[in-house]
Amino acid sequence: MSETQTADTSSLNPSTDDFAALLEESFESHGAPIEGSVLKGTVIDLQNDMAIIDVGLKTEGRIPLKEFGIDENSNLVVGDVVEVYLERVENEMGEAILSREKARREEAWERLEKSSEAGEKVEGRIVGRVKGGFTVDMGGAFGFLPGSQVDIRPVRDVTPLLNLPQPFQILKMDRRRQNIVVSRRAVLEETRAEQRNELVQNLEESQIIEGVVKNITDYGAFVDLGGVDGLLHVTDIAWRRVNHPTDVLTIGETVKVQIIKLNQETQRISLGMKQLEQDPWEGVEAKYPVGTKLKGRVTNITDYGAFVEIEPGVEGLVHVSEMSWTKKNIHPGKIVSTSQELEIMVLEVDPQKRRISLGLKQTTANPWEDFAERYPSGTHVEGEVKNITEFGLFIGLDGDVDGMIHLSDLDWERPGEEILKEFKKGDMVKAVVLEVDLEKERISLGVKQLSGDPMDSVGGTKRGERVTCSVTAVQDNGIEVSVGEEGFKAFIRRSDLARDRGDQRPERFSVGDKLDAMVTRMDKSSRSMSLSIKALEMADEKEAVAQYGSTNAGASLGDILGAALSQADDGEEATDEEKSDD
Repeated sequence: MSETQTADTSSLNPSTDDFAALLEESFESHGAPIEGSVLKGTVIDLQNDMAIIDVGLKTEGRIPLKEFGIDENSNLVVGDVVEVYLERVENEMGEAILSREKARREEAWERLEKSSEAGEKVEGRIVGRVKGGFTVDMGGAFGFLPGSQVDIRPVRDVTPLLNLPQPFQILKMDRRRQNIVVSRRAVLEETRAEQRNELVQNLEESQIIEGVVKNITDYGAFVDLGGVDGLLHVTDIAWRRVNHPTDVLTIGETVKVQIIKLNQETQRISLGMKQLEQDPWEGVEAKYPVGTKLKGRVTNITDYGAFVEIEPGVEGLVHVSEMSWTKKNIHPGKIVSTSQELEIMVLEVDPQKRRISLGLKQTTANPWEDFAERYPSGTHVEGEVKNITEFGLFIGLDGDVDGMIHLSDLDWERPGEEILKEFKKGDMVKAVVLEVDLEKERISLGVKQLSGDPMDSVGGTKRGERVTCSVTAVQDNGIEVSVGEEGFKAFIRRSDLARDRGDQRPERFSVGDKLDAMVTRMDKSSRSMSLSIKALEMADEKEAVAQYGSTNAGASLGDILGAALSQADDGEEATDEEKSDD
């Protein structure tokens, strides 16, 4: 072989060093693959759950099939061109370290960033559960789906949503931290809002439509009208009283409703069922005139009365004050019970306000009128002490009515507060009927009126008159005396006990002593009388001087008084003799 032929042959069969040099030359001319970049490679073989990929390097790389994803893995064949991520050009085994998953992630991040900037929805699959939410695969990039963002309402079981391609809205992206937060709820709300707007535009007030009861609350029910909810308030379910919507409706039930009010801006819809029926309040005033007695059923009891249904949809109120003639300040529940049938009387009808006032006590005889007829003023009665208050006694009387004895009617002389302490509940008390007020349902009684008024015996006494009285009590500041046959009490002050200061001593008197005094004040309004011995002595002295002073000229005052007293004594003796002669 010639040297020339040898040279040509050597050029056709390069050594290993020559091949490496040629490869380096190729890299320099086309640009060497950069670790951390995404390259295109060809699938040259599939073996043992691995894909052998040729990316034009010295050696091929191996990538687990699971990195290709569900869809791509099932369709992957030899000859497919795929993008891979070059982690290392060569490892210890001389193989290229490639990753399809990281390539997909890089590709997905770029795609998701563009969609996020444009506000577009992205497609993903819920692939697993994590703390606080779920993991979503969005074509290689994984995002976090918070539990509150899965659906509009809480979802108990997400199994039907797993591995299902569906749209999501990106809420937050942070590529440096590899953090993506997505929402399925935002997509549903947007879709629902679009459907809702379209549906609301086709609705109008007074329209009758069918819907499905979606949710029930204490104040009503939400009805699904085919993508938009309306509120059926409890007061619009039926004309009759509905204590709770569950008494009439059940979730999932199909109902026919009428649109009562529609707000296009807020998209709030108010619904009604009772509006589909005739209003039972029409003509109610003519049907139930005032004074009519009828029967009804108790539907509800409150602190202020009881509601009675007199026909379906028509209720009236029996106020607590119209329940009993005699039971006052008592809860209506202690007089009537729910579902009880009652006979009541119509007291007032107001069709505009849809109110009927009813009375229960009016269907029975008025015990106050009966008492007034049987026990007119001045009649003596007897009853048991039911209650004791600071202003008097309440006495139980015939007909289950009470009468009151005021403090001022317990005694003519002693303070009522003092007398009140002598009574206790259960005592039997005799009294006089003073007045019966039918309008206010009050009976006034009196105890002191059982005996005569002591003041009547001195009622005609005038100021300046002489009265004879008897000492009933001796005190430091004077004496208490009784005047007249009924023993009216009066008081003589210490300074009025005598003309001479030395004799103005209460201890000079004893209980039972008789004495004369002059009336210095008489006040019937305050039932009081003031007496004075001193004023009487001065009046007697003045009279003696006037009578005897002119006939005993030059006599002393003592002589004049002595003569007057002597004549008075002679007159008394003569009177006694005349009495004895008689």
